[in-house]
Amino acid sequence: MSVRFPRRLMLSRAAAVIALLASAAGVSGCAQIGDTVPSAFADPAKYELYDCKQLENERSNLKTRAADQEKLMAKAETGVGGTVVSEMVYRNELISIHSQQKLADEAWRKGRCHESPPDTPAAAAPAAPTPAAKGPRAPRGLVH
Repeated sequence: MSVRFPRRLMLSRAAAVIALLASAAGVSGCAQIGDTVPSAFADPAKYELYDCKQLENERSNLKTRAADQEKLMAKAETGVGGTVVSEMVYRNELISIHSQQKLADEAWRKGRCHESPPDTPAAAAPAAPTPAAKGPRAPRGLVH
């Protein structure tokens, strides 16, 4: 004995499946927006007038901000529904930071900048002579 499904029910199910697949394909395109559209989240002319020292500081700050944002996203993903919260709350800021990093790196290369050597205060200052130890002295002619 076979059960016949009305044709309308089958068509509505097919339409629902097609709609779900189309919306999934549309949403998946948003995941790559940070790599392809940096100017949407950052001003392309922001770093044009920066000198190498300013760019070095800015790149360092952006690197720290990106790491902090990724930590926040990882922390948010541990909770119930955390992936959704992470994407809705933190993703746009991370995309913005990555866009700014990309523009700062381009300005860095365009300006032919180099990393400044780390400061070594011990090597810069000459060693001070150590004072003699205080206390009783041995007589000069006596050798032990």
